[in-house]
Amino acid sequence: MSKAPLVYVGVLLIDLETPWVSSLKEKRSLVRPITEKLKVRYPVSVARLAGSEALDWERIGVAAISSDRVWLERLLTKVRDVVAAGEARVADDRLEIEVWDGGLGATG
Repeated sequence: MSKAPLVYVGVLLIDLETPWVSSLKEKRSLVRPITEKLKVRYPVSVARLAGSEALDWERIGVAAISSDRVWLERLLTKVRDVVAAGEARVADDRLEIEVWDGGLGATG
């Protein structure tokens, strides 16, 4: 029996600053296109995690899994760069990649 491959789980948290925004509708019109673009262009899951009721900031989370750590790190770095190139300012970001044992154990 061969050893199960490792699984890498990557999570990217990005804090956006939008101090010039004057309404939640205006902020949503900045943040939503970012999250939708990421979902369409990249094999990632994206969520608005915090700050949805604040005018001047928001935290989004991006997650992906892969059997290739290098590919996963490049993917999430590219995602971070796309967000940073947008209208909202990236105040902070944090990227973590965790290793999981790919074995599923007994199934029956």
